[in-house]
Amino acid sequence: MYKRIRDLREDKDLTQVQMGQILHCSQRVYSNYERGDIDIPTSILIKLADFHNVSVDYLLNRTNNPKLNQ
Repeated sequence: MYKRIRDLREDKDLTQVQMGQILHCSQRVYSNYERGDIDIPTSILIKLADFHNVSVDYLLNRTNNPKLNQ
């Protein structure tokens, strides 16, 4: 469900454990986010978008443009 989140993580050669540490959650919770097993809280979506320097809409597949509208 959240393929872009996984792809962005892998592009930076980060593990799920490392992303969990960045987001202050466990690897298991982060893995659940990537698979879409649980909804990602808004605050985590914002942290992910900021970390990867993309828009939340891009993470949610609402646009193919990763750039932020400023």
